[in-house]
Amino acid sequence: MKKIFLFSLAVLLINCNNLTSSKDKLNTLIEVYQNYEGNNRDEFPLGDYRESRFKKYAVFCDSIKTELETIDVKSLGEDDQISHELLHFKLKETSVKYNFKTHWNPILSDAGFHSSLTYRVRPITSKKTALKYLSLLKAIPTYIDQQKELISKGLEAGIGQPLVIFEGYESTYDQHITPTVEENFYYSPFLNLPEPISEREKDSLRKAAKEVILKSVIPSFMKVKSFFEDTYYPNTRTAIGVSTSPNGKEYYQSRIDFYTTLEMTPESIHKKGLEEVARIKKQMEAIIQEVKFKGSFSEFLRYLRTDPKFYAKTPDELLAHARNIAKKLDEQLPRYFKTLPRKPYGVAPVPDAIAPKYTSGRYVGTSPDSTDPGYYWVNTYDLPSRPLYAIPSLTAHEAVPGHHLQGALNSELPETIPQFRRNLYLSAYGEGWGLYTEYLANEMGIYTTPYEHFGKLTYEMWRACRLVVDTGIHVFGWTREEAVDFMSKNTALSLHEVNTEIDRYISWPGQALSYKIGELKIRELREKAENELGSLFDIREFHEVILEKGTVTLPLLEKRIIHYIQSKKNK
Repeated sequence: MKKIFLFSLAVLLINCNNLTSSKDKLNTLIEVYQNYEGNNRDEFPLGDYRESRFKKYAVFCDSIKTELETIDVKSLGEDDQISHELLHFKLKETSVKYNFKTHWNPILSDAGFHSSLTYRVRPITSKKTALKYLSLLKAIPTYIDQQKELISKGLEAGIGQPLVIFEGYESTYDQHITPTVEENFYYSPFLNLPEPISEREKDSLRKAAKEVILKSVIPSFMKVKSFFEDTYYPNTRTAIGVSTSPNGKEYYQSRIDFYTTLEMTPESIHKKGLEEVARIKKQMEAIIQEVKFKGSFSEFLRYLRTDPKFYAKTPDELLAHARNIAKKLDEQLPRYFKTLPRKPYGVAPVPDAIAPKYTSGRYVGTSPDSTDPGYYWVNTYDLPSRPLYAIPSLTAHEAVPGHHLQGALNSELPETIPQFRRNLYLSAYGEGWGLYTEYLANEMGIYTTPYEHFGKLTYEMWRACRLVVDTGIHVFGWTREEAVDFMSKNTALSLHEVNTEIDRYISWPGQALSYKIGELKIRELREKAENELGSLFDIREFHEVILEKGTVTLPLLEKRIIHYIQSKKNK
């Protein structure tokens, strides 16, 4: 197999060198990259997580990147230049991640190799989808064994996650070790099989599902439990900053490079975060005066966190409120956007199996050819930590005009755009857009009370605090207590949410920087366009330019907006 792989690479290099057109060479490299078969889905339905597969893919990407760097970019048209830059960015990230062995650490505070399997649980719509789902369940033992082998290497190399993030983590595996099959989350799709499947086939499918869950799924999660509690927790690191791990400082800088797509230092990001915290806090204090609250800033936050009127009494009430805000946002979309996605979205609760350690809400997309909608998940666990006044901001960010609108449009780009771009997600762009849409929702008239405006500001403050806290933890030696204290003093987030967020930043270095950095760049570009175009500025056109080429790096986005401004002036 190795000889065949090396021979294929050699053929690729020869073929590329024989091409005279930069465009042809780029298209060839993109095609080869997109057609790479890294996983044998017949043998490994959940993916191949052997070390040899990661090494093989890293070598492949390095070879593509080397060839890509020989192309004369200036001779390409705009779409091809974007494809060239994005492919190079993506290939470089593959090399960086392999060199830092990130595949040895597939664990986050609110996610992990084992809990990510819950995303595979979808309603069964036919006998075909039922059989496919059964094959995934049967693959779980191999998948778990492969992941355990990689994670063990990470432990030996000192790049595991810090112990402090694992408080309550047992919920991510204990819930799947059920006394009966019928109670198991992975059996739930078989409870309501669709009518086209005959009763005899339903019985057969349920019997097969019970057998695989009893013999494969539950024992696999028992293995996960034993691995974490007997091997991982006693041997993982105690320091929370990634800079304390081997090559940690270099790794953190690589995360800044990737998650911001800009050339920035931890020091400059920390400083920018403190400036934003100070700016936003003045606006928050103005609202406290507006509502005539008699007390300090911290007393107002305590009031927001404890007064029952700010919280739903039932999960259904919280979901109904989120759906109401979502529909109000839906009706505003044509006024702000020229192109809207075809794919609809639903509003649903975060699955119970992952809710305790999960964030307040998240968008879960689907492929364009899927019959499933996208989903805006709302966390209904621990209702006293889910304030109603924050729902407008959360909904704008996760549903529309945030992640659903952007993500669905990205996947629905025309076929002239390479497939890898239609599947691409970069946090600086995607999360920057999500945070920008919280700001945009104000123009849409979504925030109707001073408390909802405060909710918008506390969400913005939350992302500003991330710049301070993330760099504080991973570069400046902050303790977890210092990070929790900074976040709780400056935002109205519940203490439960503050704690889950801090654990997330500890376990996922650099990702939290992308939101505010991306939003600041988009707002900066909008201000530039408004100032230079004056009465010629059209908000729908501006958003079209932001979204029409799909996910891009922030430097590419800036280049596009500058070109838009100039072309508009020249008309």
